[in-house]
Amino acid sequence: NSSASQKENLAQNEQNKNNEHQLKVGDHYSVRRSDDTWHSAEIIHVRHSEHDSTKCEYYVHYDGCNRRLDEWVGSDRFDFSSHNKEHEKNNLSLAHQTDQPDRKITRNQKRKHDEINHVQKTYAEMDPTTAALEKEHEAITKVKYIDRIQFGKYEIDTWYFSPYPEEYGKVPKLWICEYCLKYMRLEKTYRYHQGECTMRQPPGKEIYRKGVLSVYEVDGKDHKLYCQCLCLMAKLFLDHKTLYFDVEPFLFYVLTELDKHGAHIVGYFSKEKESPDGNNVACILTLPPHQRKGFGKFLIAFSYELSKKEHAVGSPEKPLSDLGKLSYRSYWSWVILEILKNYKGALSVRELSMMTSITHCDIISTLQSLNMVKYWRGQHVICVTPKLVEEQLHKLYCRRPKITVDTSLLRWAPPKKQLKTLKK
Repeated sequence: NSSASQKENLAQNEQNKNNEHQLKVGDHYSVRRSDDTWHSAEIIHVRHSEHDSTKCEYYVHYDGCNRRLDEWVGSDRFDFSSHNKEHEKNNLSLAHQTDQPDRKITRNQKRKHDEINHVQKTYAEMDPTTAALEKEHEAITKVKYIDRIQFGKYEIDTWYFSPYPEEYGKVPKLWICEYCLKYMRLEKTYRYHQGECTMRQPPGKEIYRKGVLSVYEVDGKDHKLYCQCLCLMAKLFLDHKTLYFDVEPFLFYVLTELDKHGAHIVGYFSKEKESPDGNNVACILTLPPHQRKGFGKFLIAFSYELSKKEHAVGSPEKPLSDLGKLSYRSYWSWVILEILKNYKGALSVRELSMMTSITHCDIISTLQSLNMVKYWRGQHVICVTPKLVEEQLHKLYCRRPKITVDTSLLRWAPPKKQLKTLKK
């Protein structure tokens, strides 16, 4: 029996080796994801396993999914009988859907569906310039080598590639000090640093505090290294982000949660000191352990409170991530609906913009998603009833944020030269 069992094991090992040899970059297979579901995926890259140099690991991209789900997997997660079949089946299914005339949907419905289901735009749906830039960006950032980071008490799975210097950028795990953001390759270096580091809060000026939450304004010119480290870490969770090293033209607003050990970063947004495009946010991120707690919408609201103090309208820099789009759309919907609920009489889009610091375009697109605007005689007209407003406010999507900004506690004024008048 033991002899038969040994033969079986040897045969299985031989089969596994043969299977591994057939796995090639560019091939499509059905792959078992970490949640145990099977999904068609393309092999992007191959490397030797850090645990067993005789085995390989494969970096895969799941077809039609956001790149943050890309991951390194072993050969045991492939269905070898599915070689290229899943990809062909998906393509046929997609062609079949687009060929059916009775499956037509409006642009508004498609946008809503794509936002909610995190559907990635295809190159064909982009204008030629955007498509070219997207292809270039994807080629440079295709493979994510750092799988996870230790950040304070959290071990966090990363989502995307980040251009850390060579010796740090290729390790499976990076150790990052949660106070000064210094990054290290080895746990022993990290433990030693913890005993030496004296920082317990972000540098810069505390401009808001309510309970355990604080916001610090950090100038990229005054605290260059800290801001560069913040950008490199943020890139692990943001796909479209090009700012890593030229931080001087930016201000960073870092949100922290205080306990007896210090002020722990939960998220941040950055903002150009002078934005020619009128952007009030360049990048915005809530770290994964702190998502779904209301911090993202708090940061969005905070950016608009700064715009109000500047007497300016503003919009986030595009493109937004799929999660960013949902958060912004939800915030805009709530702000606009709250005003419409309490406002008596006629209200124009321009007046809404002046009251909220949200741009004309963002207001129009939000009202369109809520079916509350009509185009009549060359202009957009808001069409609402109190009943419709109440119905929308009861939807989970449009509810009051969990954490709101108490403007009486905001200690901030724009620099004199920055003071602008509202766009007409």
